[in-house]
Amino acid sequence: MAFKTLDDLTDISGKRVLIRVDLNVPMKDGMVTDTTRIERILPTIRAVTAKGGKAILLAHFGRPKGERVADMSLKPVARPVSELLGQAVDFADDCIGDAAADAVGKMEDGSVLLLENTRYHKGEEKNDPDFAKALAANGDIYVNDAFSAAHRAHASTEGLAQFLPAYAGLTMQAELDALGSALGEPKRPVLAVVGGAKVSSKIDLLENLVSKVDMLVIGGGMANTFLAAQGVDVGKSLCEHDLADTARTIMAAAEKAGCEIVLPADAVVAKEFKAGADNETVALDAIPADGMILDVGAASIAKVNEKIDQAATLVWNGPLGAFEIAPFDKATVAAAQHAAERTKAGKLNSVAGGGDTVAALNHANAGSSFSYVSTAGGAFLEWLEGKELPGVKALEA
Repeated sequence: MAFKTLDDLTDISGKRVLIRVDLNVPMKDGMVTDTTRIERILPTIRAVTAKGGKAILLAHFGRPKGERVADMSLKPVARPVSELLGQAVDFADDCIGDAAADAVGKMEDGSVLLLENTRYHKGEEKNDPDFAKALAANGDIYVNDAFSAAHRAHASTEGLAQFLPAYAGLTMQAELDALGSALGEPKRPVLAVVGGAKVSSKIDLLENLVSKVDMLVIGGGMANTFLAAQGVDVGKSLCEHDLADTARTIMAAAEKAGCEIVLPADAVVAKEFKAGADNETVALDAIPADGMILDVGAASIAKVNEKIDQAATLVWNGPLGAFEIAPFDKATVAAAQHAAERTKAGKLNSVAGGGDTVAALNHANAGSSFSYVSTAGGAFLEWLEGKELPGVKALEA
């Protein structure tokens, strides 16, 4: 899709620029515990202030459902934003009305202001045109830099674009460019690695991917459902036996589309799910009746790495095993590190995101070497599922 970016914004000196950002950061005892999302929005804020624009930040925090919930205020977030940005960030205790208007009116060119939680108003999640218009009253230009909220048709993510000239921020632009390179117009062959606990949460994802990619590795607990659908006795493993027909339908659709589905070739099993539990690697026809599949073994790892070697583009979502607990993280770590090495060698475009993916790749010390790692969660998954994202659609030029 074609969309306007900050490069299209030339003369913005003195202009009020409403920037929708993601500041839904983890907090404990009033302190931000992970600044990743703050760090990602800094380039867009700086790009606006460097040109003399007035950067007015819009964001939600938590789920206050239209009420002023004290511990869901964005006020404590202003300080870490200021510290990381390296300049003062003022705060207004509302995002519309007199409080917002007064704070905006006092801004100097190149300054930064954070407005209070947009979800303190019911009109935000309802995408109420009147609320969107009230937000727009404080700006001349609208920039959306929150891909993570783009799957929601809210006033600050979609409605504002109906009242102000709309542009993609640098984080949004990077995300859309990365996603476009992964599934929009990718270099082939394209490999998707999809893991996680349950097939039921990723049916739409799998159905879309089999028509888009050349190879699909299925791992994690969801692989057990596919194995069971092929007649493998998976013992006491996590498995959605009632979705066997769904798994077979997906496999048939993949075959018709020319997509190779790659399932585990062996299994790492244990009788209990705990760190350091006794375990063994067995063939698929030798899984104990009282055993649980918690990872895959050397044969499966070799198979996945072979597919990574064949691919020019990789889309990764979800771990291959119970990576949170050693020693059941071996497959995820091995495959992630192999993909990272291929990426660093310039032989692979690797894009990852959604769910536990970021944690899994960071656990493998591989995330920083991937071409792009999205922190968007739900929006990333809906994009992988082929769904239209309202916040992105609103930016179309």
